[in-house]
Amino acid sequence: MKTKAFSFAALAMTLMLAACGSKPQTTETAATVEEVKPAVKVAQVYVRPVDQVRDYVGTVEAEVKNNIAPQSPGRISKIYVEVGDHVRKGQKLVQMDAANLKQLTLQIENQKVDFARIKELYAVGGVSKAEFDNAKMSLEVAETQYNNIMENTQLMSPIDGIVTARNYDNGDLYAGAAILTVEQIRPVKLLVNVSENYYSKVKKGDKATITLDALPGETFTATVSLKYPTINAATHTFPVELSLANKDEKVRPGMFARAQINFGTENHVVVPDMAIVKQPGSGERFVYVYKDGKVNYVKVELGQRLGDAYELLGGLSDGATIVIAGQGRLIDGAEVKVEK
Repeated sequence: MKTKAFSFAALAMTLMLAACGSKPQTTETAATVEEVKPAVKVAQVYVRPVDQVRDYVGTVEAEVKNNIAPQSPGRISKIYVEVGDHVRKGQKLVQMDAANLKQLTLQIENQKVDFARIKELYAVGGVSKAEFDNAKMSLEVAETQYNNIMENTQLMSPIDGIVTARNYDNGDLYAGAAILTVEQIRPVKLLVNVSENYYSKVKKGDKATITLDALPGETFTATVSLKYPTINAATHTFPVELSLANKDEKVRPGMFARAQINFGTENHVVVPDMAIVKQPGSGERFVYVYKDGKVNYVKVELGQRLGDAYELLGGLSDGATIVIAGQGRLIDGAEVKVEK
């Protein structure tokens, strides 16, 4: 009897301990299942007007650049200007050797005397019309030749500008390279290549903001002076010429410049930059979209950065709810727990 009583008591104790131990195990398992869901923070995003500002780079160029040189080789008698000198249109810059000009001057003076005599004889019937016409034409040819030699003996500036290069000294023999280079730097210009998407939006007179590495802290305003009429089939861009008044001549040809053009506003979804995730192994970007306790990643096309946010050109609809924190533990289709 004692043995049976002891066995019964032991069995009862074992069952009671098993029953007591089963309750906390169930609670712990439930808690573990709950903890498997990653915690995330979400936000709703909306469409709003976004200024379509685009940045471009380029090199400043002179509005006009002229190489000063005669048509044929010759001795340089005198150069009247130096690099850096400002010159006016029509100002004499270079005097070439004038020996040919002097010889032709004497020849023309003799031809004028002969033509005056033939003209008198023609008036009284002393010479034929053919002789008169030949004499007249010969004089006109000589005068045209004189004007041409004069232009290539006394070299004038064709523009108001500044001398930016001098390649010879007095007494040198001109042999092909320009004697001087004169550039107009009021205004200067900048050529940028704009995406074909904006072709219809670019108008002559549109404004652009210019900054230059050589002039930190300063900004300049330029205007669209020329829009090229064709699109480059390889790059799908078209050239736009920007003109900068440059009245104080601070901006010089050759400077590296950045241009910013505002093409108006467009309505696009804007998302916090912390929501953007890079697709591993590619350059693609995506966001996690939250709906009904789950997340799915959606590929997006980024536009411009707007401080701590990005403009999206595609991928999300207005009012979408996206994950803005906790993406590191997520996979596509995962169930999540939203934290406030």
